[in-house]
Amino acid sequence: MIRKRYEVVSIVNDILIGIWFVIGSFFFFYEALTYYGTWLFLIGSIEMLIRPVIRLMRHIHIRRLREAPQLPPEAEHDF
Repeated sequence: MIRKRYEVVSIVNDILIGIWFVIGSFFFFYEALTYYGTWLFLIGSIEMLIRPVIRLMRHIHIRRLREAPQLPPEAEHDF
């Protein structure tokens, strides 16, 4: 269940990254929108930094849960 929650957060983050970069790229076709396109690229870049933070949060969460003996070990797949 925990793995699925973090997977959904990771997927949503990846979709947002794609949206920011596609719209930002489209804005670069028009000189009047270049300023906003630059901001969208910056937002997309920040979202890319969020990606490893999500993985780190997942690892910390799982590590804390593993300390409880009644829970099975989580898969080692990163998103």
